[in-house]
Amino acid sequence: MSYFAAAVVRDDSGWTAAEVNLRGVTDIEDVADRLRDVDQDAALSLLFVEADDSYLVVVRLDEGEDLRVFGSDSAYAEESRLGALLVGDLKTSVTGLDDTDEPRPSGGDEDTEQPAVDPEADPVGEADVLADLGVSAQKLLNLCAREGMMPADVTAEVCQVLGCADEVEELREV
Repeated sequence: MSYFAAAVVRDDSGWTAAEVNLRGVTDIEDVADRLRDVDQDAALSLLFVEADDSYLVVVRLDEGEDLRVFGSDSAYAEESRLGALLVGDLKTSVTGLDDTDEPRPSGGDEDTEQPAVDPEADPVGEADVLADLGVSAQKLLNLCAREGMMPADVTAEVCQVLGCADEVEELREV
């Protein structure tokens, strides 16, 4: 299974991105260590792992601690060793949804017109992992569920909201 792993870290000067090699990791803490290695002093570190145009995992570290993970589909844990490390231990349900995140009747907003969750997918972990950065749990789930959206597309849209899209795009071009 092939993957692309992009770390984006934020400090006082803004966002920096780096590709992260996850070969040889043995558990989620090893993944967190690789993310910490990008910038030990980062206030916020995010890792976007896209696998085989099918799965997206978002890993977040605040101040190098407080590890949080969201996975677009629990099936990734069954498909690969890396998937098992990233999402295998997550609860089978998504956390982070509350009454304010419920889909509203359609009124032109494309985020609310999509199904809350792809019936084929089983998202796991903390869907609100990016909520304080402008990407609500519902929006993240909707992006992951939108027909035709690849993990790279979801990452690009999320990074656009976060303000680090150019940095991640540069990694793809290398």
